Order: sequence, then structure tokens, then C-alpha cells
Amino acid sequence: MSWSLKKQNTVATSSVEAKYVASATATREAIWLRTLLEELNFTQTTATIIKADNQGCIALAHNPVSHSRAKHINIRHHFIQEQIQRDEIAFQYISTKDMLADIFTKSLPRKTFAKFRTKLGVLPSE
Repeated sequence: MSWSLKKQNTVATSSVEAKYVASATATREAIWLRTLLEELNFTQTTATIIKADNQGCIALAHNPVSHSRAKHINIRHHFIQEQIQRDEIAFQYISTKDMLADIFTKSLPRKTFAKFRTKLGVLPSE
């Protein structure tokens, strides 16, 4: 798992656009990691899974047909579609309540925090 935090350079007009731009960044990171692993002789034989909690974003990534609502999205973000077609990455829907990355970005209820902490393999302090 790779994690980073960066302010988006563009102002998104919808949650789909915001997630799509973030997914483009995740796609670039995944491709970089795949290339690094290949150079270390660990060639990936299946697509890298990128988990997303926005079904609109996933639909936009899978459908290369121009959407009237997505025409304003910078062309550089459509890199995702090419990588899906090349079977380098694949998107998987994950419910918002199961989004593990939220432990790094949101204030969570104690029970959810403990669940995510366990999934990360972090032990509670004694």
C-alpha cells in the first residue's frame, strides 16, 4: 500500500471529478511502482487494483466515450482509461465505510479507527 497527501492543482466542480483527478494520481503512482518492481525482476502479471468509493468515478474511468459532464476535465487525467485498456490497473468499488485510507484523512469513530488500525497491522499502545 502506498499513501501520500497532496493538494489538487485544480478546483473540482463535483465529487466525481475530484475522485477522478485523485484516481489519476493513484494510477500514475501504481504505474511507477509496477515499473520499479519490473526493474527488480518482480514483473506484475495482473492489473494493479485501485479501490474507489465513488461509482461515478469508476464509470468515467471505464468508459472512454466523452461525457458531456466530463468535457472540462483536463485530458491528462484521462490517462486512467488507457491504463485500464492495457490491463495495467483495474478499479474496484469499495464502500465508504470500508475505505481504509480514511484513517489517514478523517476523524473516525473509535470502533472504526480500531478496525482500520488492525487492518494496517498497527498494534494498540499499551
